[in-house]
This record gives sequence, structure tokens and C-alpha cells, in this order.
Amino acid sequence: MAGTTTAERGQRQQESSGPPPPRRPRALRLRTIIILTVALALVTGGGVWVLYGSQWARVERVSVTGARDLTPEQITEAADVPLGAPLISVDTDAVAARLRGKLPRIDTVDVVRAWPHGISLKVTERTAVLLIENDGKFTEVDDEGVRFATVSKAPKGVPLLELTVARSGSAAASARRFGEGRLMREAVRVTDSVPAAVARTTRLVKVRSYDDISLELADRRTIAWGSAEQGAAKARTLTALMKAEPDARHFDVSVPTAPAASAS
Repeated sequence: MAGTTTAERGQRQQESSGPPPPRRPRALRLRTIIILTVALALVTGGGVWVLYGSQWARVERVSVTGARDLTPEQITEAADVPLGAPLISVDTDAVAARLRGKLPRIDTVDVVRAWPHGISLKVTERTAVLLIENDGKFTEVDDEGVRFATVSKAPKGVPLLELTVARSGSAAASARRFGEGRLMREAVRVTDSVPAAVARTTRLVKVRSYDDISLELADRRTIAWGSAEQGAAKARTLTALMKAEPDARHFDVSVPTAPAASAS
């Protein structure tokens, strides 16, 4: 008996697999695409309208946290946040720049959108570690050597800085080399290094040159510190020296390995 022909095998395969699935009409696919496109446009447009055109997300209030010497009113006035504007349109970087430019007392500021109606200003103010007296007023200097404010009353517990740079000799050469700003920062480094008990009673920091910085305490005792280098070693040496020589009036730790103390 002759085998099945190729045509017969093809017919049997077609019958066993069933009829081919019907094709989805092109018109239906096109309609679905159009519906999805329109829906996406409506959602996008609605979102844009909510953010920019509606009254739902507009600036109604500005809150301030972290203020210490500045008042919230001073900060909000300097921030100049446009009330009534869409919240999304507020340039937070510009607000922060205005605050730092108008209020140098502000060290850092974080401008945050508080949805749906607020702007939050989180500020950190600079802290004075030294004061420069001039005509009865006091310029505050922070721990980075930045002069940030002038006040009529000296903050309690903050020592004065006295820059008495020599006009000739090695001290004058040091002043020309480092500049007043650098010498001020070196004084700040010294105040940061002195032992806490000494820092609490320090009333004056004198800077004559980079290598000639000294302290005067509230009881008129003096400390020759030298440069701001080796601050930790000098602090340890000073603590030990003050314990060993409680009646001394002058201490010299400019060379921490060879300290000295005297009664005058």
C-alpha cells in the first residue's frame, strides 16, 4: 500500500492543530492606542494644572526652625518667598542664596517644600568663638574665621581677639606672608585646642605673628602658645603644667616638649 502523500500529511496537521486564530482588527488596535494616548494627556495635563494652575498647591505659609539670635520675621523677610505662587515654582536654591547673602549670621539653610501649602526654612546660625572690638562694638568671628556680625554688646564667655602685628622684623614678615585673615584663622585654631577649663576663663587672644599667639585669662594669668600647630600636645602639657605649678602666673607651652612656668 502506498504511503500518504505530502498534501495529505499537511491536511492532517492542519486538522489536528485547528483553525488559525482570528486576527485582531487593526481598527480596534488603533482605537486602543488613541484612548490610551488621550488618557495619558488628560492625566499629565491634570497634574500640571494641579501644580501650576489650581489653588490647591500654592504657597500660603513660611515656617522657620533653628533660629537663635535672628527672629523668624527677619528670616522670612530676607527669604522673600512669593506667597500665593505655585509651590512647585519656588526656586529653593535662590531662596537659600538670598538668606545667606542678606543674613551672614546664617551658616547653613535647608529650604524644603512642605506640601501642599508651605515652605520650611531650616537654618543653622554661626556661633562666635572670638570677638574683635572696634569703637565700642564687637565683630563676631566664627570657628572658620568668618566675620559674620557686629553687635553692640559682647556675647558672654567669648574672648576678644587682638591682632598686634609688628611693623618690622620677623613678625612683620610673617604678617605679610600669611595675611590678617590667615592669622585670624590660626587664632581660632588655638581657641579650639586649649583645654576646656582654660577656654572658659580665656578673655583675650593676642596674635603678633603666625608663631606668636598668646592667651590672657580672666585672673590675668598668661599663656604663651606659639603657633596653632601641635595643639593637642600643647593642651596636654598646659594641663599638667598648671597642676604642677598652681601659683604660676605665666605659662609657656610654645614648645610642648620644653614647657616653662614663672611667677611673673
